[in-house]
Amino acid sequence: MQLKKLLPSAAVAAMLPLAALAQEATEAAAEVVTETMDKGDVAWMMTATVLVLFMIVPGLALFYGGLVRSKNMLSVLMQCTSIAAMVMVIWVLWGYSFAFGGSTSPYWGGFGKLFLGGVTADSMAATFTDGVVIPEFIFIAFQMTFAAITPALIVGAFAERIKFGAMMLFMALWVTLVYFPIAHMVWDGSGLIFNLGGGTGAIDFAGGTVVHINAGIAALVAALVIGPRVGFKKDNMAPHSMTLTLVGAGMLWVGWFGFNAGSNLEANGGAGLAMINTFIATAAAILAWNIVEKITRKHSSMLGAASGMIAGLVAITPACGTIGPMGAIVLGAAASVICYFFVAVVKTKMGYDDSLDVFGIHGIGGIVGAIGTGFLSAEAFGGVGTLADTAAAQTWIQIQAVAITIVWSGVVSFILLKVVDMVMGLRVSTDDERQGLDLTSHGESAYNH
Repeated sequence: MQLKKLLPSAAVAAMLPLAALAQEATEAAAEVVTETMDKGDVAWMMTATVLVLFMIVPGLALFYGGLVRSKNMLSVLMQCTSIAAMVMVIWVLWGYSFAFGGSTSPYWGGFGKLFLGGVTADSMAATFTDGVVIPEFIFIAFQMTFAAITPALIVGAFAERIKFGAMMLFMALWVTLVYFPIAHMVWDGSGLIFNLGGGTGAIDFAGGTVVHINAGIAALVAALVIGPRVGFKKDNMAPHSMTLTLVGAGMLWVGWFGFNAGSNLEANGGAGLAMINTFIATAAAILAWNIVEKITRKHSSMLGAASGMIAGLVAITPACGTIGPMGAIVLGAAASVICYFFVAVVKTKMGYDDSLDVFGIHGIGGIVGAIGTGFLSAEAFGGVGTLADTAAAQTWIQIQAVAITIVWSGVVSFILLKVVDMVMGLRVSTDDERQGLDLTSHGESAYNH
């Protein structure tokens, strides 16, 4: 009888460890369940990725192609296309690992994901919402398009005079030693710029530092190292097709919604904020450039409207997810006026040949946008709030991020250009340059005359 009385208690005691294990398993299962993937987010991110590709080919290629002389049209198309293709391959071999490989280094991501090691169709990447994820392959592809377009932007600085092979070698080295480290510094949790200000970090929603300042500074250095085009300030070097330039600019604007709204990583109100800001900042920038040209040159030009469009898009890129639409109008208009000053005044006085104004628009527009993000993100100015305690503190962090990017890109780009020049020479011959790179570098012509 006594044994029978003890049996229930013994059974309960024996099952306590099993109950504890079951509770742990339930909690673990709950944790897994809370990590959810929404098919709407996935569909949006796949669309956004393709939109960024559309920015490169044909968008950027046609925008730049229309701005050069007809004898160099095809060379610019070839450069943009080939750079994008090369960087895509580099990205999956070592670029993704160097940027997002999981290293705790503040400067690079390490070797943890070389050749996309460990990534499968079931691998997930985090978004900005706890527990919400997207397939890692889609995150890799999305970031790959950013890596592909950034070096292609630099092409505009030395258009019409660089050797194709030298350009490709420089770009391969540049993405490896400049782009991937800056991407890690800004967007990876262990990155230097991500952790500025005691861990609050700089705000760069879609790439003001990583893409535009990075490329713009490299472009200025390249223009100075390579030197001006033959006949610079003497020959007529006007764009050969403003029609194609506007077509390309329009494609860039459309693709930029993937660039900016896609950087939200989810199809929600945050993406909607980035979308409306990408509309309105660009519109304000176009109008501001038109007005400044009318005042200073007595007419508003199509080239100016296209330039203002890109200036506005560049400036809103770092800020699109954190400032309000009224702030976007202010930022777009301010960036347009400042970029105009650098393109029309500073470049002329300094005498450098940044052929298609990469530094004047991407570099300066990126700087204006990155710094403006600091205070315009504050709730007092209609933004969603800053990472730092005050707008002033956030702006100081933004300035530090800009300075780090300028120094890193400028110094490393200069060294790489000098190395490539020593190895194989950067410039084509004077005769080849006069004849045009379409025929001399590629054996083709963009047009049949």
